[in-house]
Amino acid sequence: LTGNYIDLDNLLIEISRFPLKQLTSLNLSGQPTIPTIGLRAFSQKITTLTSLTCYLIDFLNPSDLFLIAECFPLLQELDLSYPLNCKSCCSYVDGVEALSLALTRLRKVNLSGLFPINNQSLFYLFNNCKQLEEVKLFKSCHKITRVGLASALRERPTLRSLSFSGMEDDKLFSTSQFIDSLVSLKSLTCLFLHNLNISDELLYSIAREGLPLTKFVLLRCTGHSNDGIIDLLSKCQRIQHLDLRYTDFLKDQHVLELSSFLVDLVSINLSSCHKLTKSALFILVRHCPSLSKIKMENIGAEIVRNSHSLRNFGVYPQLKSLYLGYNSWLSDEIITMFASIFPNLQLLNLKDCNSISEGIYEVLRKCCKIRHLNLHGCSRVKLHGMNFVVPNLEVLNLSWINVDDKTLYLISKNCCGLLKLSLKFCNGVKMKGVKHVVENCKQLRKIKGVKHVVENCKQLRKIMSDERLILLNKLIE
Repeated sequence: LTGNYIDLDNLLIEISRFPLKQLTSLNLSGQPTIPTIGLRAFSQKITTLTSLTCYLIDFLNPSDLFLIAECFPLLQELDLSYPLNCKSCCSYVDGVEALSLALTRLRKVNLSGLFPINNQSLFYLFNNCKQLEEVKLFKSCHKITRVGLASALRERPTLRSLSFSGMEDDKLFSTSQFIDSLVSLKSLTCLFLHNLNISDELLYSIAREGLPLTKFVLLRCTGHSNDGIIDLLSKCQRIQHLDLRYTDFLKDQHVLELSSFLVDLVSINLSSCHKLTKSALFILVRHCPSLSKIKMENIGAEIVRNSHSLRNFGVYPQLKSLYLGYNSWLSDEIITMFASIFPNLQLLNLKDCNSISEGIYEVLRKCCKIRHLNLHGCSRVKLHGMNFVVPNLEVLNLSWINVDDKTLYLISKNCCGLLKLSLKFCNGVKMKGVKHVVENCKQLRKIKGVKHVVENCKQLRKIMSDERLILLNKLIE
């Protein structure tokens, strides 16, 4: 039930009258307030709820926490992240304690985005929720200190997933007290650290303990070096998902070194590592046999522009998803080579790669399994020559490129399996082209960026039948 409803209280009351005996999840995100009357009535009739999401609530009151604790004692997952207007942290301490005492089965909690929590509240949560496995505290309240987090972690040694980010003015976060608490989490499989000043000692300590990490993220972290990363990866070789975005010191030779330890790697994100080149991508696919997803957006621009050196790299059918957005150096020659090297691509994101043009035809011809293609901002791409069928394409983003009605006709005939199409700021699109898409893409669920075209068409009813108009109004955003 996301978005703004005029009377969500009455809607919840009405829903509670249905025999929904197996309903386990409720999402109330994006509401002005928590609908207390409706939620109470809902909870009296539907007692099976195990997951509640209240993301982006405009006004989250302390009393709302008591209400949730009272109404939904069986909750296993709770998301109260990113509230917009809250009182001081002290006002919510008792409410968090009530939650921690009532929700004895709570396993996952998300209190990111300046949720009003302090050291005392965090301690209650970790100490009282005996089954707690996953905690997310992104952009957390500045009232949580290093000492407070370290103290809380010691209360829940069975924690399996921890996500935490610091404030802009944080000094060294990886104190000996925090390190000792972190490495005491012997079951930790996911560690996500964001915007923290850590140290190699933290990474060395994780390596020494051999924590069973399968997902490791260092996003915009500072204070460490390649030595620390290599030491951790050499000891924690179960990692399947690795994210080192904005690691300024990372170079191709470092990727070569770390790739030898990543035999189980499934996905990696090295976006905004500005000293990397496309060579790092090929190092990864050569050495990581399970790797199916690579994100290398906005990487180094100062690279060798010819692709002759790529011709001997072989074929890597395991790669399914490739994100290369914001790389202005990416040329037709290179993406044509990618089409041969990665024949099983299902997702290709080339957002704002403004040096590519007709090379995209070869990608669509050779990568016959492609389902998701993002060409947002690829200003030189012209699809008016696409005279072949792309049978599996489901999601296509053509925003900010030169698309006209003729092009849309070709797309609608050759990509008739489309589910989602984005045409934002495609000034050449007229009602005739929109009509082609609606008529030929029978499975279409959403079309973005054409609302103004429809609203400004004076002869709309002459162009389309009433039945088609009803369908179109459901599709447009």
